Amino acid sequence: MPDAAVLPPSLAAVVLAAGKSTRMRSRLPKVLHPVCGRPILAHILHALTDAGVERRIAVIGHEAETVRAAMETYFGAGQLEYAYQTEQKGTGHAVRMAESALAGFTGTVLVLAGDTPLLSADVLKTLLAEHASTGATATVLTAVLPDAGAYGRIIRDGKDGPVLGIVEAKDATLEQKRDIREINTGVFAFDAAALFTALRDLQPNNAQGEFYLTDVLGLLHDVGRTVGAVKSTDTDVILGVNTRVELAEIGAKMRARILRDLMLSGVTVEDPANTYVEAGVTVGQDTTLLPLTRLAGKTTVGAGCVLGPNANITNSVVGDNVKARACFIESATVGDGCKIGPFAHIRPGSRLEEGVRIGNFVEINRSTLGEKVAAGHLTYIGDATVGAGTNIGAGTITCNYDGYAKHKTVIGENAFIGTHSTLVAPVTVGDRAFVAAASAITEDVPPDALAVARERQVIKPDWAQRRRAEKAIQSGSEPKP
Repeated sequence: MPDAAVLPPSLAAVVLAAGKSTRMRSRLPKVLHPVCGRPILAHILHALTDAGVERRIAVIGHEAETVRAAMETYFGAGQLEYAYQTEQKGTGHAVRMAESALAGFTGTVLVLAGDTPLLSADVLKTLLAEHASTGATATVLTAVLPDAGAYGRIIRDGKDGPVLGIVEAKDATLEQKRDIREINTGVFAFDAAALFTALRDLQPNNAQGEFYLTDVLGLLHDVGRTVGAVKSTDTDVILGVNTRVELAEIGAKMRARILRDLMLSGVTVEDPANTYVEAGVTVGQDTTLLPLTRLAGKTTVGAGCVLGPNANITNSVVGDNVKARACFIESATVGDGCKIGPFAHIRPGSRLEEGVRIGNFVEINRSTLGEKVAAGHLTYIGDATVGAGTNIGAGTITCNYDGYAKHKTVIGENAFIGTHSTLVAPVTVGDRAFVAAASAITEDVPPDALAVARERQVIKPDWAQRRRAEKAIQSGSEPKP
């Protein structure tokens, strides 16, 4: 790829995100629909940042404030600029709405659509480098397709000559539709001053009665300005989202790219067709992702892990050499060497230190478990701190909620909590203490103590035999053996 040193020194981008897109049949604006965990528009904005474009102006219109609020939540307030297109009069009109935001700007302006999430930073860098090296007034990113379909055609002076303009498919002649396979991707680099001068001369002389941005290229050529083109070898960059079918298709392509990059970086993906990793997730070398594993949000996974089958991890930090299968981990931290599942749920605010073992049907909520704590099965630990080396028996629960407020349970190091124990918070169990099985603990247990909180067992000899006889008399039948 071109070195950043050859890119234009002053860059801004105008992203067109004002359309309604009725074909999505959704109350949610199209550009906010997620693809691999990010809103469509966020993918384009990330690509611009990765390409070295720090100043980004989103032209918004339909549900403008919803789009703006979503982007400010995602990127943070003040990271983007906005322009408003209140009337839908075409792409040229949309770009003109950004003119006041760029008043006095004399550098290069990228213009691109807000619904093409597969557009990559590498492709943008190639376009910008070509634009800078040739000194063109405008450079358009193009692609060559076997069937150009409804895309606008690139009109050149000769086979590979200078670009004369772009004709939209609806306005093209039969010969242009038949013979021209080089199409407009909708991505442009412009000299800022020349762009906004030409936009003022646009006329809606087309079948749609709209102001086409593509007509700017012809206007620039007519006044003797140079218009260049860069052919993209990646034709997926042109794919926009207009329907939910396309949303799914583009999502599949992006997942395939993400998994390919992970595999090339040293991650084993046993079944890529049934593994789901969202954009922005990082995974360390020699980790294995088994089928039906899903890594989402701001998740980081260390090296040497085995995740899955059916591990679902969201917004979490997972250390090295972790084994997690058939489990949910949400907004939690999992230390090195932990073993989780199957059928475990690690809920938000939980932290598992190194070597913790969480087994079948165990739920951890807002709790910290020290090193080598073991909770093997059928346990709930909520709002608790558990010291290193403690064993939690099957069926144990911390009763953390009294109907009005949550309360804390503290269990010390190397304690033993017997099976089917109930710890009624707030309560503390000291270091090395034992809690007898089936105990309901309502008072603090000192270190090294044994707590027994249950009735003593009572044996009544022959009680069962007498009961069967009584029932037989009542029913008039023979006693059961």
